[in-house]
Amino acid sequence: MNYLAFDLGASSGKLFAAHFNGNVLSFKQIHRFANSPVALAQGLYWDFPYLYNEMLRGIGAALTELQGKPVSLGIDSFSNDFSFIDSDGALLAPMRSYRDMRTTQCMDQIFSQMSPQDLYNRSGNQIAPFNTLMQLASMKIQRKDAILDYAYRMLLLPDLLTYYLTGEIQAEYTVASVSQMLDFARRDWHEEILQAFHIPRNILPPIVMPGSHTLPSSAALSKATGLAPFSVIPVCSHDTASAFLGAPVSGSAGILSSGTWSLVGLETKNPLISEYGFRHNIANEGGLEGHHRLLCNVMGSWLLQQLQAEYASEGMHCDFNRLTGLAQTEKPLRWFVNVDHPDFFAPGDIRRKLRENGVRAYGDMPETMGQYARCICEGLAFKYRLVVEQLERLTGRTLPALHVVGGGSNDSFTCQLTANLLGRPVIAGPPDASAIGNVLVQMMADGSISSVEQGRQIVAASFPSTTYAPNDTGLWDEAYHHFCACFSLSALQ
Repeated sequence: MNYLAFDLGASSGKLFAAHFNGNVLSFKQIHRFANSPVALAQGLYWDFPYLYNEMLRGIGAALTELQGKPVSLGIDSFSNDFSFIDSDGALLAPMRSYRDMRTTQCMDQIFSQMSPQDLYNRSGNQIAPFNTLMQLASMKIQRKDAILDYAYRMLLLPDLLTYYLTGEIQAEYTVASVSQMLDFARRDWHEEILQAFHIPRNILPPIVMPGSHTLPSSAALSKATGLAPFSVIPVCSHDTASAFLGAPVSGSAGILSSGTWSLVGLETKNPLISEYGFRHNIANEGGLEGHHRLLCNVMGSWLLQQLQAEYASEGMHCDFNRLTGLAQTEKPLRWFVNVDHPDFFAPGDIRRKLRENGVRAYGDMPETMGQYARCICEGLAFKYRLVVEQLERLTGRTLPALHVVGGGSNDSFTCQLTANLLGRPVIAGPPDASAIGNVLVQMMADGSISSVEQGRQIVAASFPSTTYAPNDTGLWDEAYHHFCACFSLSALQ
């Protein structure tokens, strides 16, 4: 059985062909392309036509290469960004990037309409400037909302891609669940939130559950592109939801989906909305039945990507492996940085921001490429431990291990730092967990497997993993408490 998975991240997009022989799942990357926001005037935008065309190129190459027609295609992507279509399907506006600063300029006015705690209690989502609701509310405040009055539908990114493949208008549940506009109890748009922020209900599509139905590619697509017909299944379209499904965990292990963002969390049967969760901004996100997520966003490899870009602009090029390799040669614990400081959200000036927002610990401020990289990697590992402690306190569960998936599972240096800080094993792999989780939903939809648990057993048997055992835990435990004191951070509050 052959399946296709399109996995779109904030730094790259990939089209995979997967084959399941009844026992083992194998993957082949058919097409890959770079992705980054485009600065226009005062805004940051995604080049949606480019993204869509690259997806079509990948699908075309896969259909040509596969000997057997794929059972289906699934699409997963990063969340919260959207555009609008008219009743004929014309794209009405360019797609803003979630890193656009328009929302941060409006936060006080947004929260005058509904307080952060009321919003958290209703939506269960983290309070963050990049959420879909924050973007729509900012449009209202800045009087850029005329499009809401004449648009036919607003579609989130993976739903917009699906629409142009199939002609079907829908909102997939997992990506809708992080928009800050979903009512978890009803699995529908939250009427009180929409009314408070004057969001027209009629522009929001009906919500569909992952794996619930199959959509044929449209005749218009075949006519325009020459592509042979294929089927599309709404999978867990939020890439984090797919990545968590693709983590071959057992028992109550925590999961870290490590990419441009790092998402540290665990699975729950249902959302868990509480005062403690609000204080620590712990997000509830939708998934398959029994596979909802509690998690926190940590800034992730975005900071290392920014470091690479800044040095590249000065003619000094280094790949990710070289950057973390240089970090490994530097002395540890010389300088602390809270990687989630708001200054790091927007692109640019990463070294200046690190110097201004860091705290000298046991040495001088960083000067070299390796020193900057080291303080980022250590800062990430410190925050991973803090979030794990917060999740354990919220749920009353002890996480015996942390399973790292996504591109960060290839970063052996940060994986080892994380094991040292947690004082428990870190199990790394597979790196393409989002695409794997995407395919698992397709396999459940066609009956090839019966459950997520069965799928995870197949993933464990099909893809290698690496276990990092903790060492020097006393040194790192002392450093962690120093780090928390520097930034007034605690899981006990």
